[in-house]
Amino acid sequence: MSKLRQLLFQAEDASLASRAVDASAAPVPESIVSAAPQSEVVETVASPAVPSAPLDSTVASPASSAPIAAAASPQAVTARMSLTGIIGTANQEPRTKVGDVARSYQKLKSRIHNRLVQSIDLAALTQLDQEEGLQAAIERTLHLLIAEERLPLTEAERNSLVKEVLYETLGLGPLEPLLADVNINDILVNGADSVWVDRDGCLEETEIKFKDDNHLLHVISRIVSRVGRRVDESSPIVDARLPDGSRVNAIIPPLALNGPTLSIRRFRPTPFTIDDLIARGAVSPGMAEFLGLAVRAKLNILISGGTSAGKTTLLNTLSGFISDDERIVTIEDTAELRLQQRHVVRLESRPSNIEGQGAVSQRELVKNALRMRPDRIVVGEVRGAEALDMLQAMNTGHEGSLTTVHSNSARDALSRIETLVLMAGIDLSQRSIREQIGSAFDLVVQIKRLSDGTRRVCGISEITGVQDGVISMQELFEFRQDGLDGGKKVRGAHVALGLRPYKENKFRAAGINLRPELFIAQSDDIGGHAEFGGADES
Repeated sequence: MSKLRQLLFQAEDASLASRAVDASAAPVPESIVSAAPQSEVVETVASPAVPSAPLDSTVASPASSAPIAAAASPQAVTARMSLTGIIGTANQEPRTKVGDVARSYQKLKSRIHNRLVQSIDLAALTQLDQEEGLQAAIERTLHLLIAEERLPLTEAERNSLVKEVLYETLGLGPLEPLLADVNINDILVNGADSVWVDRDGCLEETEIKFKDDNHLLHVISRIVSRVGRRVDESSPIVDARLPDGSRVNAIIPPLALNGPTLSIRRFRPTPFTIDDLIARGAVSPGMAEFLGLAVRAKLNILISGGTSAGKTTLLNTLSGFISDDERIVTIEDTAELRLQQRHVVRLESRPSNIEGQGAVSQRELVKNALRMRPDRIVVGEVRGAEALDMLQAMNTGHEGSLTTVHSNSARDALSRIETLVLMAGIDLSQRSIREQIGSAFDLVVQIKRLSDGTRRVCGISEITGVQDGVISMQELFEFRQDGLDGGKKVRGAHVALGLRPYKENKFRAAGINLRPELFIAQSDDIGGHAEFGGADES
């Protein structure tokens, strides 16, 4: 037996290993079971030697291979009932019987998971450098532990049970299947018994459930601890992110009356390109060309829209027009932007610690960014006093900046920036604030989520200056809606309004000549389903 085999396979009895090999479909060459004595199979959940995560209570749908089994008892072993038979019987029993079967299945998973925690050899784990090796070793150990239960399970049922326990051990429990579905834009958990998803702009309730609120709270804590944050009664609201960049918000009791609430905004594995937005009808080719030239000409662009409108998606897409030769500094409350350039510095604000100290706001990061020799400053979303420092940066030579703001129209976006500047606590007149806004921003891009769930750029407006204390604007492009079709999908077209940019000289200074055809007043019909947000947007 090799040295690695001796390290990873330290079972007390050699016959235990041979039984596991016979019971499982694949051989078990190595495991991470320690030499601790094996406990007898009991009805109740074993108490782990070290704290372990509570387990999920995912109720399998008929199409799923996930088993629903009773707890391992002498009666169950003697009767040799298959899980298929249990499921069939449960479908004929009252709903309370189905609930009992589901709870029994959770006891089985809890017992296996607790025994896994008791049996893990930490010294063996340290020898496994790669995540794939760790997962494979734990999976083999789970097959061994399930074989000890001596339940009449098929190979598919064993694999399904192993997968669910593996989700609890290395992943986020019942959320793992949802996170693996690329068609899901949002995952919304409203307490342990209510899990919803957003697919293509439509909400759907799932059959996934957590064991209880403590189980859900454990999953939330696992998510936020990865980014150095915490959630408890003293700090019941938290923002975090998943390793793939998906945005997470959680709020727990006493503020959430229905139990812990979790919202996950998914990110696409591959960011959208401008061609993707054109293909989905989110923008017309003419609008896309104009926005790309505006980014290259270093115009300051404000992206405006409501919640889940696609602001971050559009910001990520437009950032693709920035040259690789420029130094970019991004500033965010929760890191979501995924710029593809080589020279990118990412900054993220930090909340206060448990003593109420150590907080670093976006405003401080904007101030610090000015000392970092940036060619471009990209603020993920302006939502506070950092608006003033951002305006000053734009007005002092840092051109080509991009940011987003929540608002319902281009005019409202400027009014909201004005309000956010006042939050800085500096006594400035309304006229001076508007003059700074008028000289700082060049374009306002309005994006909207329509009634059918599609997301489209609804207007591109240019700021032409300030006249008599009022910020002047002219609209260059707009989306004209023409009702709904038979399938209740929005019909309409992107239209150029026949006006050339007032600041065309900035394009010329960058060596860019705008084609007159871009601004000819004609519709640019679009088709298809403009569903590009959600999975990678704000």
